[in-house]
Amino acid sequence: QVQLVESGGGLVQPGGSLRLSCAASGSSFSKYAMGWYRQSPGKQRELVASITSGSTTNYADSVKGRFTIARDNAKSTVYLQMNSLEPEDTAVYYCNAAFWNYNAWGQGTQVTVSA
Repeated sequence: QVQLVESGGGLVQPGGSLRLSCAASGSSFSKYAMGWYRQSPGKQRELVASITSGSTTNYADSVKGRFTIARDNAKSTVYLQMNSLEPEDTAVYYCNAAFWNYNAWGQGTQVTVSA
């Protein structure tokens, strides 16, 4: 099993940047596919970006070219670099770890993009 703790959220102006981190504890971080999801009020949780155990990445169309997901297996951490932030990016961002039929979620970190 794995436990996930997100950090790095906050308030940022439109056009600004933030980097989210998700630190994992437990065993065998490198075997997990990792993902960042987000949920805003009244909307369903949606996938923002994912990275496989082999470091293949995938992005939602709405964030392509602006967000970058990366993992550091030595630190058991996955990152989400968010640039050119827009008010529509405002949401609670959740980290996810997946392996076969096992899923784990972090508690979420709030990102607010506002002038």
